[in-house]
Amino acid sequence: MLLLKRHRTQGVKPHQAGDSSIKTMYFKPFTSLVLAFTVLFATNFVAAQAYLSNAPVAPAAADSRNINDWLMRMHESSRNRTYIGTYVVSSGGFISSAKIWHVCEGNQQIERVETLTGAPRSIFRHNDRVMTFMPDHKLVRHEKRESLGMFPELLQSTDSRIADFYKLRTEGVERVGGVEADVVTLVPKDTMRFGYRVWTEQKKGLVVKLQTLDIDSKVLEQAAFSELQLDAPVKLDKLLQMMGRVEGYRVEQPVLIKTTASAEGWLLKAPVAGFKPMSCYRRPATQTNPANSHDSLQWIFSDGLASVSLFVEPFDRQRHDKESSMSMGATQTMTRQIGSHWLTAMGEVPMSTLRLFANSLEYKK
Repeated sequence: MLLLKRHRTQGVKPHQAGDSSIKTMYFKPFTSLVLAFTVLFATNFVAAQAYLSNAPVAPAAADSRNINDWLMRMHESSRNRTYIGTYVVSSGGFISSAKIWHVCEGNQQIERVETLTGAPRSIFRHNDRVMTFMPDHKLVRHEKRESLGMFPELLQSTDSRIADFYKLRTEGVERVGGVEADVVTLVPKDTMRFGYRVWTEQKKGLVVKLQTLDIDSKVLEQAAFSELQLDAPVKLDKLLQMMGRVEGYRVEQPVLIKTTASAEGWLLKAPVAGFKPMSCYRRPATQTNPANSHDSLQWIFSDGLASVSLFVEPFDRQRHDKESSMSMGATQTMTRQIGSHWLTAMGEVPMSTLRLFANSLEYKK
């Protein structure tokens, strides 16, 4: 499934932050839950359990080794799974569903997602290429998403500190989507991030259910397979052919320029604990789209699991009438004027964490 939850979608338009569709845009098409943690958390749970039961070592080192090993094993396992399934997501009082075809052949991964609720959409992802077909508008959006490979690289880096902010807790066994699944909770060690409860299929570790939990362990969002066919007869070549059928569609390819926040004049006066800058993109102004008539910036942060995006654009009195905050399931959004700029901060973190980012953001040019 499409990698990395929550926040890392490139190409989101900050001026749409007040729109009800912003969540769909912000996370990869469909939803953050559906398109994220299956890749992050798919591994052999039994092997992870055996690893956790090894001889004791220093507590801090053990925590780091346990979590990082668990996550990496899950990620590696997902690369070898082929399946067809129906995924159902409950978030902010809304329920969405989609059918997913997923194939892995060597280093090649391809996925097809067909929405079953709302406007019809077909989303194809081949490695780092994503194509979203919108038949109602005869439009195809073609994007290249570097962030799809971000999470495993983060875990393999020597400065990964996920264990400093989360701990593992095993919860037992439950049946989901027709398969037996082991249940684990990633518990945050502070109030600056949410927790996650994850159900992984016992034999090979595919994630079959995921919950995002608030600081009181109440469920904010839930995504689960209602049906799942493992090792299904899905062919990579066939999905690639479908992905290439753009006849009759207008192909739109958003222009994104990789940059750095400092080069654009932005900095954080104080870091937010655990969150590191991952990437930064500038969307140039266009003459064909009046709503995107000014350069805008997206600065992306992550603690290895949760993400936050800061969208900055020139302040416009016609569109930016008042500061606001909004919650939709696990997704929190807040807007604020910073001098002659307008900030939209978004992430699946507590609102207090977004405020820390907003209060620390400063323009130096």
